[in-house]
Amino acid sequence: MTQLEKARKGVLTEEMKQSAAREGVSPEAIRQGIVDGTIVICRNINHTAIEPLAIGLGLRTKVNANIGTSRDNQDLKLELEKLSVAIAAGADAVMDLSTGGNLADIRKAVMAKSGVAIGTVPIYQAAVKTLEEKKAISEMTPDDLFGVIEENGRDGVDFITVHCGVNRESVAAVEAQGRVLGIVSRGGSMTANWMRCNDRENPLYEEYDRLLDIARRYDMVLSLGDGLRPGAIHDATDQGQLMELIILGQLAARARAAGVQVMIEGPGHVPITEVEANIKLQKKLCQGAPFYVLGPLPTDIAPGYDHITSAIGGAIAGAAGADFLCYVTPAEHLRLPTLADVRDGVMAARIAAHIADIAKGIPGAFERDRKMSECRRKFDWQGQVEASLDPDKTSALLEKSKSANEEGCTMCGEFCAIRLGKK
Repeated sequence: MTQLEKARKGVLTEEMKQSAAREGVSPEAIRQGIVDGTIVICRNINHTAIEPLAIGLGLRTKVNANIGTSRDNQDLKLELEKLSVAIAAGADAVMDLSTGGNLADIRKAVMAKSGVAIGTVPIYQAAVKTLEEKKAISEMTPDDLFGVIEENGRDGVDFITVHCGVNRESVAAVEAQGRVLGIVSRGGSMTANWMRCNDRENPLYEEYDRLLDIARRYDMVLSLGDGLRPGAIHDATDQGQLMELIILGQLAARARAAGVQVMIEGPGHVPITEVEANIKLQKKLCQGAPFYVLGPLPTDIAPGYDHITSAIGGAIAGAAGADFLCYVTPAEHLRLPTLADVRDGVMAARIAAHIADIAKGIPGAFERDRKMSECRRKFDWQGQVEASLDPDKTSALLEKSKSANEEGCTMCGEFCAIRLGKK
């Protein structure tokens, strides 16, 4: 049985108990959230080496980091280093988005080294396998795609992004309204092109029950992907995006009915004035399912700084109810991220997540900030380092003031306001 099926029977599983202990809530709160569909636990039955990851209502806002090869960069060693950097920086989950090299071997290597939940996008592997067979992606069969999904489940992948809401109706809505940037999701674009070339419905939508059977077998969480997410703030909250969201809400209900845990993926580029509305709309249409957002990015013109852009959007989204933030690195829109980019991306997303947790009233969030303030009042430098989100960087940047006898940093020295106030 899946976690959802056990929860419905009133069973408090070890995964629920472990998650409750980490989150500072009761096991019963976790169980009821799973029953209600507002919480999911990510841990494939074949991936028991990791701690279960609970995502959803009333829990700490989680952060995901993306890694993965491309056809231009197939260095597995580097991607495994990125995995280590992401986890050390505090990522709660990592998605392997590889598109270059032997994807099955890469995934297995990532899973063997990871201590956190792992997600994938199976259509990438299905597309790469089709190209390796000297065929066009449009020649990929439904069996090819479902075979890869089965393989991911068997290997222990904890959650998968599947673009089930990209169907004839939602794609037609995008085309009818028109967009500046069209479809920017790789999986969404592949799916839409396959449908067009084959004059067929999306097999993930048409054969959704087949997908549910696989997910249920491995208790693999379905992350219903936003294949029609906006890639420009001009395109946000349009007919195509909303049509897909309505469909995902319907599919989420079907997943729960089948005993399968499900979360919903959210938009990328959204004006700051529409972020909160997007979150509330998703929660209503998808019956409170955990919401996994990429950013969102409230401006398009900051390449090189998109980790900052997404942290701004992520904080607002999280405060409005988003549960899971996918990091964005400074390299977004430009190249594969470096090790430094990965770390910066995770830290920016963690800052956003913590700001959101303060707004949500998550236990311990506000108290951590108070502890920092108390340490500053006492000039307890070690306490400030330990209370910070990034102790290594805090410690590396710290310079104590000689003029203030180390009671203050070198920014103000003997004129430190706190020091003067105490006198």
